[in-house]
Amino acid sequence: MLDYTNLHEVFAEGLANPYDRETQRDIEHSRKEFDGALFIDRVLRAVGITKAKIYPPKTDNALKQLHQQICESTMSMQHKFSIFYYILLDFDVTAGRESASDAFVDASGMPKKYQIFMKGLWYLDRQEYSRALEYISHPSLIPDFADNIMTVLVQSAQDGDYSIALSYFYTVQPKLKTSAALELLFGAMAKTNISEALFYSRTRSPHTRELLFRQLIASVLDSPHDELSERASQLTFLPFDKSEETWFEEYLLHGNGKTHKKAKDTLVMRKIACDQFSDVTKIRHGGQWSGILEGIKGGINGHAE
Repeated sequence: MLDYTNLHEVFAEGLANPYDRETQRDIEHSRKEFDGALFIDRVLRAVGITKAKIYPPKTDNALKQLHQQICESTMSMQHKFSIFYYILLDFDVTAGRESASDAFVDASGMPKKYQIFMKGLWYLDRQEYSRALEYISHPSLIPDFADNIMTVLVQSAQDGDYSIALSYFYTVQPKLKTSAALELLFGAMAKTNISEALFYSRTRSPHTRELLFRQLIASVLDSPHDELSERASQLTFLPFDKSEETWFEEYLLHGNGKTHKKAKDTLVMRKIACDQFSDVTKIRHGGQWSGILEGIKGGINGHAE
């Protein structure tokens, strides 16, 4: 039976401390990338260990002190094992063929779901997001730290590729608690698939739904120049309901969107998409649509005569 209060039954004698200068530098870089808190920092705080930057334990004495703090804390045994396991994953990197973390799992009987979750956080902290996704999206897990995970995955996306963040969301379906995380998620949706973003907004409360719909319009208007026409067309030809139709016009005529140089273009496209040609002629427009608008106006007047 493992005596986890014995330092050397958790961290075997002879294991080389893995925290050389390069590793410490990499850890600090990730911490800065994550707004000052790694996921292991969040775990430690959640279980009552609040000392700043206690991880990584850079020396044997620091490891001994951290082990003692964990043992003396009031957290559950499985939480203690989870933190030990995370640290042992660091030791695995320098342990060669032998796996210190596997040996600990065998000795402690640590449940599989705790291993999966902590390994996912470990990969996140190392910014290995594809590998992390394999673990943090596992069906056996309750989605803890979902807002933080979503924030990191969206903000770390490269070249507008939000596939990892969206895969996490669609697989896990976490209930995000903060407006900041929701805004980041929806921004990723809006930039990736406009129709999916619209349909997702409809699952939210009326107030949040309106805010997200306005964010969707803003996302389209702020598209790169070479994508704007196509994305505006995708948006304006979607089937809005009555509320969305009202929000759309209000945003472009009176809201934050009215100052955008493509606001009237987008509104005209919507009117044409809805066959509202009489409304189109009421829009003052001197840009690329002016000739088309005059033609529509002439056609309507001709029919009236």
